[in-house]
Amino acid sequence: MKKWSNSPSVFSRLVGFSAVLFFLVSSFFGEELRADEASHRSEELYQIPLTTIDGQKTTLKAYQNHVLLIVNTASGCGYTPQYSGLEKLYEKYKTQGLVVLGFPSNDFFYQEPGSNSEIKFFCKANYQIEFPLFAKASVKGNEIQPLYQYLLSHAEDHSSIGWNFEKILVGRDGQVLKRFRSGVTPESDEIVKSVEAALRSPTSAPSGLGVPPKNVEKNQKSKAKSKQK
Repeated sequence: MKKWSNSPSVFSRLVGFSAVLFFLVSSFFGEELRADEASHRSEELYQIPLTTIDGQKTTLKAYQNHVLLIVNTASGCGYTPQYSGLEKLYEKYKTQGLVVLGFPSNDFFYQEPGSNSEIKFFCKANYQIEFPLFAKASVKGNEIQPLYQYLLSHAEDHSSIGWNFEKILVGRDGQVLKRFRSGVTPESDEIVKSVEAALRSPTSAPSGLGVPPKNVEKNQKSKAKSKQK
């Protein structure tokens, strides 16, 4: 009888231990599953087809493990002078892993009517832009490009791009971190602090931080030389 009287206590301890063990195991595998899902989603971002301002087919794969500040730009907008601040931000933090990416669009009152070559010349001549630019494409409506479809669907704020020079911050792991409206300047504390926080992410960054891939840079230089001839 004495043994049986102790049995409920032993049994309850075993049940309690099993419950704790189950919780720990399920939590571990739950975290692993969520991490795998997040990794799969971020891989999608780096596989989206893009076209550079020079007409080369590409993706964002070269910028994986970098912090990205993605901006829809225009040459004839009241916010166009933000190009200067974006370039300064890029120059300051590119060795730490920041890449500013410009995506010209003509969606808002036709403020980007020029060709890709005209846009590139405008940016270089007026603002000495060195950060990567991509081919003009829509960032809203029925013609929205796949990249912006992805970014908006994975942002906390899913609303459409409202105007030129909105900014979307993407972490090293490919997660959309934050959106900034047009009036938030590149020099603002809001953007600078958010960029610095993203750069402090423990995810390792590759060598050549913030620098366009060598093959792209080489092709751009060769094209420039051929034009001079």
